[in-house]
Amino acid sequence: MFKKYDYLIVGAGLFGATFAFEANKKGKKCLVIDRRTHIGGNVYCESVEGINVHKYGAHIFHTSNKKIWEYVNQFTEFNRYTNSPIANYNGEIYNLPFNMNTFNKLWGVTTPQEAMDKINEQKARYGIEQPKNLEEQAISLVGTDIYEKLIKGYTEKQWGRSATELPSFIIKRLPVRFTYDNNYFNDKYQGIPEGGYNVIIEKMLEGTVVKLNTDFFKNRDELEAQTEKIVFTGMIDEFYNYQFGKLEYRSLNFENEVIDSENYQGNAVVNFTDRETPYTRVIEHKHFEFGTQDKTVITREYPAEWSPGDEPYYPINNDENNKLFKKYKELADNEGNVIFGGRLADYKYYDMHHVIAHALHTVTKYI
Repeated sequence: MFKKYDYLIVGAGLFGATFAFEANKKGKKCLVIDRRTHIGGNVYCESVEGINVHKYGAHIFHTSNKKIWEYVNQFTEFNRYTNSPIANYNGEIYNLPFNMNTFNKLWGVTTPQEAMDKINEQKARYGIEQPKNLEEQAISLVGTDIYEKLIKGYTEKQWGRSATELPSFIIKRLPVRFTYDNNYFNDKYQGIPEGGYNVIIEKMLEGTVVKLNTDFFKNRDELEAQTEKIVFTGMIDEFYNYQFGKLEYRSLNFENEVIDSENYQGNAVVNFTDRETPYTRVIEHKHFEFGTQDKTVITREYPAEWSPGDEPYYPINNDENNKLFKKYKELADNEGNVIFGGRLADYKYYDMHHVIAHALHTVTKYI
């Protein structure tokens, strides 16, 4: 039977759009669908008061992979934005990642050796050799002051669990820097696309048929009848009708506010690290693009437990969930006409450059 499309791509996010762009260049006909009302997945930007609002949380592109950097720059230029978030602990302001500015504010130290001595002194009090949970891991890395003020409250809000109940691996690589450098990322390249991420996705999907407000599972038979192969970027457990059980995620709720002021908080991202503040961070979107608009838009970000119907953001990669994912992965590996990719299908938290690299590798592998 004649098939109308070579590929049905489920999900118009970064993975699906990259795959569609490359497949289209190779002469393949693609149909991209998404259950949302817009393309772009979680990198979608919504224009509010002339400001590109990151609708699903802050997205800062960063990579040390020159090929990936050149790849995204073919669609638009990137500005010079450097991610330098700050932490607000009960009104006290600290620089992130943990660096000499942070240590000076905490202890009054001015040299790297003084800072290291202070951290080592606090670590020695506990003598933790084999951390059993996140709390012990954090203290064994940075001592008690940084843990209590800048890690504990934020992390417990983010994951909805006590730090003593969370696995240690979550923060095995805490960013600690003994220089006066507030740049959060160590990557060589970073920035925000001029005009927002929509510009990139729109150019990727030029020449490809896109249908929004389209649920794959509600229209599965009809859609599969039109295509040779499926590229699935959704939740892998949902694809298999949760036959082994549901994988766990953390979700997010966003509260947006337009403020009649040019500048609300002076920074794009402010993390609230105390336990009492219900949100984890406030994003002021205009600072991503050095906006000069008369008004500003902020977003308060509230972590939440995920349940069906919510958007899944962060996979909870504990032993139990990883074992469950492995069962679904075995099914996926034996599929003849379905290609899985992206953070939901791989049950892995990816940065944007990882998603693009993975999509490019997948195209090379299958086309």
